Amino acid sequence: MKIDGESVRKSALEEIKKASIPQEFETIRIKYLGRKGALAALFGSLKDFTLEERRTVGPKLQALKNELEELVNKKQETRDKRQGVSDIDLSAPGKRVERGHLHPLTLVEREIRKIFLGMNFSIIEGPEVESEYYNFDVLNVPANHPAREMWDTFWLKPRPEKSEFHPNDPNKTYKLANVSTHKLLLRTHTSPMQVRYMETHKPPFQILVPGRVFRYEATDASHETNFYQLEGLMVGKNITLANFKFVVEEFFKKFFAGQKIEFRYRPSYFPFVEPGLEVIVKLEGKWLEMMGAGMVHPNVFEHAGYNPRDWQGFAFGMGLDRLAMVKHKIPDIRLFYSGDLRFIRQF
Repeated sequence: MKIDGESVRKSALEEIKKASIPQEFETIRIKYLGRKGALAALFGSLKDFTLEERRTVGPKLQALKNELEELVNKKQETRDKRQGVSDIDLSAPGKRVERGHLHPLTLVEREIRKIFLGMNFSIIEGPEVESEYYNFDVLNVPANHPAREMWDTFWLKPRPEKSEFHPNDPNKTYKLANVSTHKLLLRTHTSPMQVRYMETHKPPFQILVPGRVFRYEATDASHETNFYQLEGLMVGKNITLANFKFVVEEFFKKFFAGQKIEFRYRPSYFPFVEPGLEVIVKLEGKWLEMMGAGMVHPNVFEHAGYNPRDWQGFAFGMGLDRLAMVKHKIPDIRLFYSGDLRFIRQF
């Protein structure tokens, strides 16, 4: 008997040569190499051969099977490699890599820091969780003082420890020296760092204290429960309002560079300064209240251990959010805390 393996081989080679997609290769496998394929039928016919014929024909069929399997696999691998290359369209635009964006408040704070560093100010930070002593008592706002109603305060449960953790370093603490009460709160302004700094430093000096503060009040387009303030303090032998006027006007001229700017000063009341005043700035034809300030009150100096007859100084406070809103014409303070990338990406 004779097996026509050559015709099967020829037919298979033709189909392998023409195949180009996975489905066609799978069809060839089933047709020639499957359990019911052409080669399986040839192997099945060996039962009709004599033992000697099977010893001759069997190895030839096995060699044919191996050859076809190798050809199919090799052709498919070659096709896959070429297909992988052809799938890359070198003319297509690449995927855009999104860049990170600094928050507008961060950008404005960095700009302000740079201006004051240029005027030889040191940048100081303080704790956001503050004691009633530093937030009110040492700033000439003792218990039951009507001025305490100027701030709506978030009060915290008292801590048993007599120290407060530094906001940026848990290994550092602020001592609550001379504390008359252990009541804690979220600071309502950055002014507590005035006495904190003076307790451990000798004049002359000038510092800027940026930081987040908290007020228990309703939110609207110009009010938030937490926002950012900048506290300034300069202390020396002969510091006057003339020094204050120069520093403040120099700052605003640089911060609003390229804009025509005018200044007014009007009396105001802040318990930790005497006299107190407000800085009114004219930008684009509008007068805007930008800053509260004044000469450091003698009682504040005494709480810090200074003799008010030997030292004089001025202090000022301004809202970072408000400065950013005026500079960039932002209508609503709540946008800063919305997390809306459509807003942040504009800066």
